[in-house]
Amino acid sequence: LPPRRMDSVVQIVEALESSHHRGITGTVPELARALGGCGTPGCRAVLGHPPAAPPTPPPLDHEQWLLFTQLLGHATTAPERGAVLAPDGSTVALGPLFAGIEVGLKRAMGWPTPTFEPPVDPLYAVTIAEALGMSFLLARRGDANRTALGPDGCWDDVDDPQNYTLLGPLSPVPDAVANGAMDGVLLGARLAQAPIPLADLLRDYYGTGNGTEKERPPSSYRRRDFGVLTGPGKLEEEVAAMLRVLRVLPDTQELLEDVGSEEVVAIARQAARDFTEVYIECPAIVPRCMWGARPYRGTPKPLTLPLSSVYIHHTFIPSAPCRTFTACAQAMRSMQRFHQDTRGWDDIGYSFVVGSDGYLYQGRGWHWVGAHTKGYNTKGYGVGYVGDFSATLPDPDTIALVRDRLLPCAVRTGRLHHNYTLRGHRQMGHTDCPGNSLFREIETWHGFK
Repeated sequence: LPPRRMDSVVQIVEALESSHHRGITGTVPELARALGGCGTPGCRAVLGHPPAAPPTPPPLDHEQWLLFTQLLGHATTAPERGAVLAPDGSTVALGPLFAGIEVGLKRAMGWPTPTFEPPVDPLYAVTIAEALGMSFLLARRGDANRTALGPDGCWDDVDDPQNYTLLGPLSPVPDAVANGAMDGVLLGARLAQAPIPLADLLRDYYGTGNGTEKERPPSSYRRRDFGVLTGPGKLEEEVAAMLRVLRVLPDTQELLEDVGSEEVVAIARQAARDFTEVYIECPAIVPRCMWGARPYRGTPKPLTLPLSSVYIHHTFIPSAPCRTFTACAQAMRSMQRFHQDTRGWDDIGYSFVVGSDGYLYQGRGWHWVGAHTKGYNTKGYGVGYVGDFSATLPDPDTIALVRDRLLPCAVRTGRLHHNYTLRGHRQMGHTDCPGNSLFREIETWHGFK
C-alpha cells in the first residue's frame, strides 16, 4: 500500500476533487464518513447517518482506495490505526480531521445547524468534545490508574510508514487523535470563512510536496493556534454540553443515566484542564524511536525528581539550526553517534534538544541522568539548542519553546522545583557554551542565577 503519510492522503483527495469539473470539496469528507470516519454516536447525531460506502471511485487505483478505506474504517477501539505521519513529524488521525473539515464546509454553505439541548458547537462536538468527555467518564468509572489521554507512538519507518505502535496503554484520545482533533477544529474554522479545494488546504497546512518542507509548516503551530482559537473555558463548556447530549442518545444513554449534573461539570472541568496542560501549555516532544535513536548502552541511572536546576547549552556542531523534522532527526542521530562513539558515553548527553522546527527532541528525557554538565548531571536537566549561537540567536518562537513552554510545564508536572535555578553551561565548566548571544538571552529568563 502507499505509505501512511499525509502526502498519500493529499494525493487521494486531489484525485477525487479533480475528477469533477468543479471539484467535489464537499463530498470528500462525506466519503470519509461513509467509510467510517465518524462512527461515534455523538458524531453521527451532529452530521447525520453516514451515506452508503461506494465502490472504488474511478480516479483512485486499487491500492489508494484500500489505504483510504483502512484509514477511515478502523475500529473505534484502535483509533491509532486511522493515523498518518505528517511532514512535521507529528501523527494525525484522519477521523476527527475530516469531521471538522466537513462541519466547516457545511457552515460555509449555510448549513442549518442541528439543534440540541443544551446547544453544542458542532465543530468541537465532532472533533474533540465527545472523545474527551467519554475518555474522562470511562477513566472515572473504571480503573483509577486508567489513562484518559495519550500516549504518543512511533512509526516503523518514517520514509515508508506502515505500522504505528503506541508507547503505552491506549486511551480513547491518543496523541494522534488529539492532533487530528486540533487540526480538524483549526481547518474547519478556516473553511467556514472561505472554502477552498481540500487538497490545497491540506497541502498548505501540512507542507506536503510544494516546497514548504524547507520551512515550518502551519501544522507545527497547532498547539499554539488551537489554544488561541479555543480560549479558556470554551473546551470545558463544549465537553459538558456534549456529555449532556450523550445522556439522551440511545447508544450512550445507559452509560450516562446515573451521571448527575454536578458530575458532568466535574468531568468536563478535569478533561479540559488536563487536555489544555498536555496539548496546549506543554510542548510536543519527539520520542527517541521517531528520530531513530540507537539503544542506550549499559543501564540508565534514574533521576530523583523534582530536580532543582536547568542547564542551557548549544550544540555548536551542527552549527546551523534545524528547521524540519528530517533535518532535526538527522542532527539527533549525528550527535548520538558522536557522544557514544567518540566521547564513549552511554547515550546522547542532553536531556532534551531544541529544534527550530517547533519541536523538542527527547534525549535522556525526564527520568534518566544525562551527560551534559559535568559534575551536575544528577542535579538538573540539560537542554541543548541545535546550532551555534555565539553571534546569533535562535528564532523568537524557538526561544519561547523552552522559556515559556518547557520550563513552566516541567514545574506544573512535578519534574522541576518551582524555585529552580537556570544557568548556562559556561557557568559550570570551562566552555563558551551556550554561545555569547544565547547566554545574554538566558540571563533575562526566570530562574537565572
